[in-house]
Amino acid sequence: MNILITGSAGFVGRNLVENLKNIRDGKNRTRPDLTIGEIYEYDMNSDESVLDEYCKTCDFVFNLAGVNRPKDQSEFMTGNFGFAGRLLDSLKAGGNTCPVMLASSIQAALTGRFAHSEYGRSKLEGERLFFDYAKETGARVLVYRFPNLFGKWCRPNYNSAVATFCHAVANDEPYTVNDRNTELELLYIDDLVEELLDALEGREHYCGYNGAGPVPDSDADTGPGHQGKFCCVPVTHHAALGEIVDLLESFRHMPDTLVMPEMPAGSFAKKLYSTWLSYLPKEKICYHLHANTDGRGSFTELVKTMNCGQISVNVAKPGITKGQHWHNSKWELFIVVSGHGLIQQRKIGTDPLTGGPYPVYSFEVSGERMQAVRMLPGYTHNIINLSASEDLITVMWANEPFDPDRPDTFYEQVELLAECE
Repeated sequence: MNILITGSAGFVGRNLVENLKNIRDGKNRTRPDLTIGEIYEYDMNSDESVLDEYCKTCDFVFNLAGVNRPKDQSEFMTGNFGFAGRLLDSLKAGGNTCPVMLASSIQAALTGRFAHSEYGRSKLEGERLFFDYAKETGARVLVYRFPNLFGKWCRPNYNSAVATFCHAVANDEPYTVNDRNTELELLYIDDLVEELLDALEGREHYCGYNGAGPVPDSDADTGPGHQGKFCCVPVTHHAALGEIVDLLESFRHMPDTLVMPEMPAGSFAKKLYSTWLSYLPKEKICYHLHANTDGRGSFTELVKTMNCGQISVNVAKPGITKGQHWHNSKWELFIVVSGHGLIQQRKIGTDPLTGGPYPVYSFEVSGERMQAVRMLPGYTHNIINLSASEDLITVMWANEPFDPDRPDTFYEQVELLAECE
């Protein structure tokens, strides 16, 4: 399948092109039935003559070209409606009725704050042109009205508030939020690309529109500009500007607090964090961690989470024993990644069967054969470096971050009374 992408150097175009290349080159094997041949990249700097050649041999067209911030309002109609007509005329001249996709905008609804949008008007005229083309030629036409887009490579201070805020926070630049309660409908670039790949496989999603909001087809407005079905990306997010900048500020302070905000799978927060990372300058990609060091070695907290505990790294010098404490409710995983050590645990209290202390459980561990050893609640535990010359390095996970006001940590030495296999 040969694919033409107009606006290939833009935000959506770049992401789509790179993902198409991954499929073409066998790097992405999640779509085994999709075979990519030539990828025709056409942008404002391309030689216009190549468009006709591309339109003769392409099997699918993604029309992502458009004008967002012109010097003169008249350029909206020329860049959006005008180019759409040029593209469709070229397809007709080449006798090519392959599927063609149009990137439109919710501003084409011309309602609410978009009522007088010249950009929206130009997009609406482009939609009408595409729907008329479908009636005339029988070609499969896919018209998408995109809400606010965000994701890696989106240009800040241009047409994306999220990109602007991400860039400003990542680079410690000032920014302004006029109304924290203003809510945006947001579409993440990876969700958009997945939908476009679905469209290539004939599995696009459809909807109608009532005003600026997508609705099931049966409830769709059938007024001007709605001559055919619209396509849509099934996953979008709604977030207020205040929520967005609060999340970004928590990301900014993470190297100091080590606290990673909650980011469930598929959540807006998870996608926003990935986006924000892409705007970090080189000097902020790496940050220092504070090591608590003494004569025994060191203990360094790496990352804390809201609901999934924290990860730390512990270094014990040769012959050193660390730990010797127990917890009521906290549990941990110890994973030795370098060195040779012994982990011991003993249940607190007296064994009713023997009248003496409970037996010690011992686990010999090393970085050459990594194992995860669970520290049980109600068991005092330690870790001993058995080497006479090498440090013992252990990655430790605890189910909750350390709380100095409620540490749930109580000293008690582990006696070497017995060993259990």
